Amino acid sequence: MPTKPIPNLDDLTLTRKQVQSALRSKKSLREADMRGIDLSDLSFDGLDLTGCKFAESNLTNCTFSGANLTNASLWRANLTNANLTHAILVDVDMDLCTLDGCNLGGARIHRSILPLQQYSFKDIESAVESGRPIYPSRRSQSSAY
Repeated sequence: MPTKPIPNLDDLTLTRKQVQSALRSKKSLREADMRGIDLSDLSFDGLDLTGCKFAESNLTNCTFSGANLTNASLWRANLTNANLTHAILVDVDMDLCTLDGCNLGGARIHRSILPLQQYSFKDIESAVESGRPIYPSRRSQSSAY
């Protein structure tokens, strides 16, 4: 039985099955549209995810260790207990995302929109430096990273 080809990733919002297939076959996910889907428990470690759209996706327990997320959209994404250690987060929209229990240790965050409604700048900075998981602050402070 012939296998179905993986569709052109530029043409549509991917399904979880298509993302899993791309991960298994080592197909590039650069600039892929993965908005609004459940990608929980998947590993994106070390991948080039430049320009990917993860807005409103469930990324609970996902690992992005060493991944390049430059220009990615994580707007309103659920990153609960995700691993972003040593990830590159440059020009990333993280507004309104959930980072509860997320490990940001050693992540490179620059010119990104941070979820300062839930997490203080100080708490995000501390999580990056210490490698300890982040949890919501009682008070957030406005600041650019």
